[in-house]
Parts: sequence; structure tokens; C-alpha cells
Amino acid sequence: MPRFAANLTMMYTEHKFLDRFAAAARDGFTAVEYLFPYDFPAATLAARLKEHGLRQVLFNSPPGDWKAGERGITAAPGREQEFRNGFLRALEYALALECPRIHAMAGIAPQRADRAHLLGVYTANLAWAAERARAAGVDLLIEPIALRNIPGFFLHRQEEAHAIVAEIGAPNLKILMDLFHCQVEEGDLAVRIRKYLADPKKTRVGHFQIAGVPERHEPDTGEVRYSYLFDLIDELGYDGWIGCEYIPAAGTSAGLGWFKKQTAAK
Repeated sequence: MPRFAANLTMMYTEHKFLDRFAAAARDGFTAVEYLFPYDFPAATLAARLKEHGLRQVLFNSPPGDWKAGERGITAAPGREQEFRNGFLRALEYALALECPRIHAMAGIAPQRADRAHLLGVYTANLAWAAERARAAGVDLLIEPIALRNIPGFFLHRQEEAHAIVAEIGAPNLKILMDLFHCQVEEGDLAVRIRKYLADPKKTRVGHFQIAGVPERHEPDTGEVRYSYLFDLIDELGYDGWIGCEYIPAAGTSAGLGWFKKQTAAK
């Protein structure tokens, strides 16, 4: 069965952030992800991971001014140096936390912006970042995000993400396939999973994320039958992580029946 990582930004919010590591470990998680590590020294986070026997499997590079509504600057013209400085900082954290993946959010496209120009900025930044990440033994991920959730987000279709990755050609540049966003934006999840995991040795999917659709609660709620998709992902030979990036409906631990069922099946 696939391996699950607790997303500590969205889960266990009943605890202070640094206490969420212990809570996730108590519930049986062996890995964690979250949006950003930068509010804490890397040594502090590394100590929490070690103390609770957890692996860090993903976080994001600096996204610009998050509180002001920015959601990434990888495709932002005129901010290339800011992106690159931020990515180098992310690599420092990745090495300290032994984290093998960094996600670089594309960002929101300015209204009436020339998409071809934004794409040029985006691919140049990704090629630069992938080269630096590869030297550090780290994968760089990009994620299509549904426009319903982030209006104007530059990258929102799986096919375009795969085309960009293929064009750049860096072996460590991969896709974060968030099945919540994919269902909201495009649907047809099983067909797309089969397409992109057809050859697990050559797949460009480097990480999955899940949440129930449409409310973004536990994956055993809503319109998607994740138990079927987990079996499919396993059948296709994917051996990476699945991040649980959902909002618990009524307390994280109380909603983990799906997780206990899946892990008991191993």
C-alpha cells in the first residue's frame, strides 16, 4: 500500500505547530509534510523529526508575500532573483531536514499578462532550480492547482505540467499530483493516474496529495472513492508518499478511521 504523510499545516491544528509532530507519530504516521518551515530554525525541526521517528518528505520554497495573498513567484517576471534566493534557502532546509523534495509554487498570473512571457520566466526559473536541487540530491516539484481554489493560478492542468517537465528535461523535476485539485479542475482521476503511472520507472509523478471532494475534509468523505484509487496506485507500482493535505472535519485523530483501515491492510 502507498505510504501516507501527515500534512502538519492542515492537520493537528488543535495543537501548536511544534507539538503536531508528536501527535502525528502517536497516530501512526511515519512521515510529515507542511507548507513552509521558515518560521523555525532547521535544527529545531530536525530535532522534532528525530525525537518522534518521522521523515520529512515535502515542503514548499518561499512563495512571496503569503499574507498578502501571493501563492508563489516562480512565474513572476522581475522577481527572478527573489525566487532564486528563496530557493537556495529552501535547499538549506532540505539538507538539514533530509527532505528529498521541494515544491515551488508557480503563482497567480497577473491579469492581462502575456502567458508566453510568464511561461518563459517559469521554465527558466525551474531549470535553474532543478540544476541546484539535483546537485543536492533533491527533487523539485510543480503542482497544478484548481482555479476554483486559487483563482488565476498559473498552472492548473496536469497535461500542461507534464509538458513543461518534459520540455525542461531535468531528471529531478517532477509533478506533485494533488488528486483533490485534479478532481476539481479536470476529473477522470483513475484514467489520469493510469496514464501518468503507466511506467513507474519513468513516471514524472514524484508525490501525491489527497483530500475529500468538494469540502476538502477526510478522504473517506465526498465524491471520490479513494480506497479504489489507493489500490490502483499500488497496482501500478508507485512506491512514493501520499500527503494528507486535508482539513479535518472534527478533530484530526477522530477522523483517521480511513487511515487506520488503509494501514491495517498492509
